[in-house]
Amino acid sequence: MPGDITDYRTLFLDDVPMMDARAPVEFAKGSFPGVVNLPLMNDLERQRVGTCYKQHGQQAAITLGHQLVSGEVKAARLQAWVDFTRAHPEGVLYCFRGGLRSQIVQQWLKHDAGIDYPRVGGGYKAMRTFLMQTVEQAVEQADFVLLGGMTGTGKTDVIIQLDNSLDLEGHANHRGSSFGKRATGQPSNIDFENRLAVDLLKKRARGIGQFVVEDESRMVGRCALPLPLYQGMQRFSMVWLEDSLESRVERILRDYVVQLCAEFIAVHGEHGFKLFSERLLGSLDNIHKRLGGECHRRMRELMSDALVEQACSGSVDLHRAWILGLLKEYYDPMYVFQRESKGARIEFAGDQSAVLEYLRNRTRR
Repeated sequence: MPGDITDYRTLFLDDVPMMDARAPVEFAKGSFPGVVNLPLMNDLERQRVGTCYKQHGQQAAITLGHQLVSGEVKAARLQAWVDFTRAHPEGVLYCFRGGLRSQIVQQWLKHDAGIDYPRVGGGYKAMRTFLMQTVEQAVEQADFVLLGGMTGTGKTDVIIQLDNSLDLEGHANHRGSSFGKRATGQPSNIDFENRLAVDLLKKRARGIGQFVVEDESRMVGRCALPLPLYQGMQRFSMVWLEDSLESRVERILRDYVVQLCAEFIAVHGEHGFKLFSERLLGSLDNIHKRLGGECHRRMRELMSDALVEQACSGSVDLHRAWILGLLKEYYDPMYVFQRESKGARIEFAGDQSAVLEYLRNRTRR
């Protein structure tokens, strides 16, 4: 049998193909980018074996496992593993702790198919620990700068143009605000953290020692930032992005109306516009208490009128009214307070071109 692989850094840097032998329910809670789930046991089988282990011990559980995964069931799973190993001869397999499940898969591959295939020592748990340590070390060792600015200034537009940025909203598949839900769902929190950690690992391996991240709250939608990173963000230096109110309205119209509507239609077809409308109105309702009853009522009427017009004619012009209203009455007062409270950390402020130039030059200091 090949020896266990414990060079987790190389596994992630080289995008080594990985086969996850855990049950689907475990895989759904969290995995690594690009990994394929080919379980030894399905969820029900795993549950039965686990119960047997608690009641009768390890040997009884192993015996039951072999009974459940035998005959045609075993043959079908073995064939899926063989197909994976032949498609990815340079790959590896793992289970939760690098224990019995991956060992059994490895042994069956060798005994029944003549394939020597390496497994990851320590399994998923060890790789996950390595990635979380990667984030913690980066916060301690690298230089970070926050990108702040009022709602609609285009912070994400700047982030995606920089080679040394970490796109937190991209990894979380969420735009970060109360209106930030996408037509496609968010990853699990563990998946979000793992994607971010691999991104950090690869960029640091390329020699990047300074990172730009958008100034976010702890939660990006339902995804929570790793605590060491969030704690670091409370002290990092800041660059403040500025833009005119008119440009901000147009950018929000583009991102949260035109593009989001197109996204919903692309994902959901003929029901897309209805779901988009419900999402927009629901996002407004979620901040009802913070807006206050009277403001919420006015904004909802404006939004409803705009959606009716958009449905009838395709025109999005009426959406500008509620966007402008929310900026003036809700978002801008919050950001003015934030800018004042973080003012001592702001080392540069300017429009998009000036901020891009500053951040690109800053990376070479």
